[in-house]
Amino acid sequence: MVTFFDKLKKIFNENGFRLYMVGGTSRDYLLNLKIKDFDFVTDALPEETLKFLKCDDVFKKFGVLIYKEDKIRCEIVTFRKEEGYEDFRHPQKIIFVKSIEEDYVRRDFTINSLYIDENYNVIDPTNMGVKDLNDKILRFIGDPIKRIKEDPLRILRAERFVKKYNLKIEENSLKAIKENYNLINKLKIEKVEEEKRKGKL
Repeated sequence: MVTFFDKLKKIFNENGFRLYMVGGTSRDYLLNLKIKDFDFVTDALPEETLKFLKCDDVFKKFGVLIYKEDKIRCEIVTFRKEEGYEDFRHPQKIIFVKSIEEDYVRRDFTINSLYIDENYNVIDPTNMGVKDLNDKILRFIGDPIKRIKEDPLRILRAERFVKKYNLKIEENSLKAIKENYNLINKLKIEKVEEEKRKGKL
């Protein structure tokens, strides 16, 4: 994993951009677990990345590019903000930004908002992610109710992370999950089934 990240970050740096590990990649790296999902973020716009890296660009308008090398598949996502969730899943508006401080607020849990730079420094914009990871606490970023109403699938993601990493859900986050559990019914059944398969719930 480190070799793969080192190769990609070098390519981005040589073209004037930054690349960071994020989400499950950072989480599993810090826990010394085998990394199965490769998620990176960058300050490069999709069009800029495509000038120096061959990627699948089917989700380019969302800032998401898929890069494949040998048996490794990773997502490279441009820093972005999201606004107006119209269907309990998808934002009405995506705005590309240039900083971690703007990007992290769209993420679900503090333990998923840890960024690792090209020097393997950990950037923890919530100032709680590393502590929560070490203390085995699952905590929503910001207002738990708002985060659940943006995307109720986060309830099932919470259950999956609790089971996989033996976590305890923070009190306000747990209360919000219990009070809004019925919102799962707003989701497409195939998305619910997919998430359940991931966690074998």
